Amino acid sequence: MVLHVNGVPYPLTLDHRTTVLDALREHLDLTGAKKGCDHGQCGACTVLVDGRRANSCLLLAVAQNGRRIITVEGLAEGDRLHPLQEAFLDRDAFQCGYCTPGQLCSAVGLLAEAADGFPSSVTPDTADPGAPVPLTADEIRERMSGNLCRCGAYPRIVDAVGDVRDGGTRTGQGVAS
Repeated sequence: MVLHVNGVPYPLTLDHRTTVLDALREHLDLTGAKKGCDHGQCGACTVLVDGRRANSCLLLAVAQNGRRIITVEGLAEGDRLHPLQEAFLDRDAFQCGYCTPGQLCSAVGLLAEAADGFPSSVTPDTADPGAPVPLTADEIRERMSGNLCRCGAYPRIVDAVGDVRDGGTRTGQGVAS
């Protein structure tokens, strides 16, 4: 089987029970995605699979043969951080940092989902189907709700995502609700 991770194809021979999370951490030495609950409830292991957010602890690696997987290590372009990584730094949107890789991958996914018109449970019923969903603070909170932060950095995470939504980072300014 071949896992395409961060633009690199990795031919692997794995036990059919190996999760994507374990393949990343134990076979590819990509330790950004964290093993939190190992039940898909905390979001620490969130990666992007073909551009969509996924809990890598719940995905069997053999079922991802040929799919494009992006981890936190693949968000930056060389030495240039992804705008969300910059915003998280500017906003101090992490404390211990354990959940940060999953938070970042989830935030990348939510920006794409909203731009593609995928509604959330707080998207107004009057929203134009298929049109980009405006990312209010409530939308960001709802879309990030699958990613837990034990340190409670949620307000700064919402602000960081809002900064990127607005086209850059602006330390000191909050997200409009």
